[in-house]
Amino acid sequence: MRGDERVDLAKKIHDRTAKIAVIGIGYVGLPLSIEIARAGFETVGIDTDESRVAGVHRGKSFIGDIKDSDLAAVRDKFTATTGFEVLASCDIVNICVPTPFTTCKDPDLRYIKDAGLQVAKYFKAGQLVVLRSTSYPGTTEEFLAAILSCDGNRKVGSDYYLSFVPERLDPGSDKFNTKNTPVVVGGVTKACTDLSKAFYETFVDEVIPVSSPRVAEMSKLLENIFRSVNIALVNEMAMMCEWMGNIDVWEVIKAASSKPFGYKEFHPGPGIGGHCILIDPYYLAWKAREYGFHSEFIELAAKTNESMPDFVAGRIIETLGINGIASSNAKLLILGVAFKGNVEDTRHSPAIEVMKIIQDKVSSIEYHDPLVSELSEQIPGHPYKSVPLTEEALKSADLVVILTDHKGVDPDFVFEHSRLILDARNAIKRRDAKKLYTLGNRPVKR
Repeated sequence: MRGDERVDLAKKIHDRTAKIAVIGIGYVGLPLSIEIARAGFETVGIDTDESRVAGVHRGKSFIGDIKDSDLAAVRDKFTATTGFEVLASCDIVNICVPTPFTTCKDPDLRYIKDAGLQVAKYFKAGQLVVLRSTSYPGTTEEFLAAILSCDGNRKVGSDYYLSFVPERLDPGSDKFNTKNTPVVVGGVTKACTDLSKAFYETFVDEVIPVSSPRVAEMSKLLENIFRSVNIALVNEMAMMCEWMGNIDVWEVIKAASSKPFGYKEFHPGPGIGGHCILIDPYYLAWKAREYGFHSEFIELAAKTNESMPDFVAGRIIETLGINGIASSNAKLLILGVAFKGNVEDTRHSPAIEVMKIIQDKVSSIEYHDPLVSELSEQIPGHPYKSVPLTEEALKSADLVVILTDHKGVDPDFVFEHSRLILDARNAIKRRDAKKLYTLGNRPVKR
């Protein structure tokens, strides 16, 4: 038992003399690194993406939620590198790498594996390792611990410490950030939990310890699957209202939201995107099958959400047709291609899926997004670039389709200068206009 090393690490945390590493300085890792450095810790970000490392060195943020001034404020405490050898001198390591799924929708843990192997290679006795990447229950104790323990030669809780702290981000939010969002901490042993809690309390307002990494891992999945299921519910309600006719789903939602208890408002849309909500149901479903349990309800919700781009693409064709416009001759202007409003993140964006489905069915597509300048990587072979949002661009489009509602796009300006609009986000709050269609209203000649 290395009690002296545990006491030493606890003291270093208290004194802010512990050296911290963050593996992966993307959407999770960069904001985390900034907060740790603000708390006074010497912090190093490690990333295989040389452009991210160069951005830190230049003081140029590559994430919308982090400003250049945020990097400037911690330049004496935060640096970045592509070299993992720095881990040998770090007291605490946070792993913030992607956890995608395979083409068969099974968990893909290669990035966690790669990070774990590097931590094991440059092992420092008494080190605390914190996994932040969302995954199935058991990943920390069954998968990562096996790598770090090196065939049983190192014991968790004495030779090193290990915990899971799920990330909680609300990209584009003006209200919630790394510091003021409570975090859950689950350590493999009590000592692991205590050290992790002590560390995170230095830069997060509220830290909630739980009994194990599995509880923490499952809590993260529950948070995201709760959203997935409820979004699927309102998406299905929107389709139902459309088929029934004369029922505005947005008016229904507003009316239901007047109830002060037992209801939480969710909105329909062209689908779900980002790195978590789309993927997490399949992580849990995969793990559940190991125990002979089939999560049919959760998987059905995920499939409902995944079907929405096809539904919206169909609505585009219907809206054009009912207004006497042949889709093969139609020019579309898409407003917003990020996966949600006020972020630049296009990962699994439903707007891009709609574009992929519809691009060969119409004459041409242009898009405008104030935060996404081009889609050269997202849609190979079609080098789409954002066009300015002008009167001419709106008036020349046969149909303007709102797929992502950014604050930087004036809905009144769009409404005034467009000939025909399909609004999949309820960005335009008008219901008496003949040229405006929304989800939940079946296209009819107006």
